[in-house]
Amino acid sequence: MTAPARDADLPMFCRRLGIPGLVDIHTHFMPDRMLQAVWRWFDGVRADDGSPAWPIAYREDDATRVRRLRDMHVKAFTALSYPHKPGMAPWLNSWARTFATAHPDSVASATFYPEPEADRYVATALEDGARVFKVHLQVGAFDPRDRLLRPVWRRLAAAGVPVVTHAGSGPLPGPHTGPGPIGEVLDEYPDLVLVIAHMGSAEYREFLQLALRHAHVHLDTTMTFTDFMERLAPYPPDLLPVLAEHPDRIVFGSDFPNIPYPYAHGVQALVRLGLGDDWLRAVCHDNGARLLGLT
Repeated sequence: MTAPARDADLPMFCRRLGIPGLVDIHTHFMPDRMLQAVWRWFDGVRADDGSPAWPIAYREDDATRVRRLRDMHVKAFTALSYPHKPGMAPWLNSWARTFATAHPDSVASATFYPEPEADRYVATALEDGARVFKVHLQVGAFDPRDRLLRPVWRRLAAAGVPVVTHAGSGPLPGPHTGPGPIGEVLDEYPDLVLVIAHMGSAEYREFLQLALRHAHVHLDTTMTFTDFMERLAPYPPDLLPVLAEHPDRIVFGSDFPNIPYPYAHGVQALVRLGLGDDWLRAVCHDNGARLLGLT
């Protein structure tokens, strides 16, 4: 399979691979003031020479970014957001519900935080059609084992709705990142459908082992294998044969728009792993479609 060199190459890549399009489980749409705050954080990341180390490649309004995804043959994408304090999640969920109504190719997304109201508003989000949740343990700085989250994990496990979880310690560790805390949650709720963001960077090996121990745990490819991440946290090459043996556990994610390179490079990085077209079909479309309940 020829790797796409430019965003404009992605529709032809999908046709040649024999898939309807890409399914991207890890994209970000959120209220503008929150997205602007996220971009300001990235603007503050500087290289040793003082230049921007993480320039946002797609710093555009919602309508332009949705149009870009459609032009690139992304047939389904998420609107992931994440609270960093109590009281934010219901507001974010309401915004995401409105966004999904306006953009049918955006999979209805939601989030939560450890607070007394969490189980109630998670139940409401599910009733309103949420098909994916996002949790960011580093930004939220909370323990996934918090007793306030027990009914939430139980409810989501019973619903079979995936939770995209930033649990790895990259690019910055948090007090509750790493495979230990979220691993204990999985031990208690083995039916939980969890998607570990960024392949678990930088604890790639430990999170792969965690996924292989739990039948419903997946790893998303977000930013992994790209030139950018290979400089910061290279993926161990001895793990690639394991990924090849378990194509059903890997799902495509991009982190769009918060990436410092063209969208197509994330796909290009997967192609050059050399794991074969069947693997690419599973990762770039089939697994995401299955997890998100797409017809």
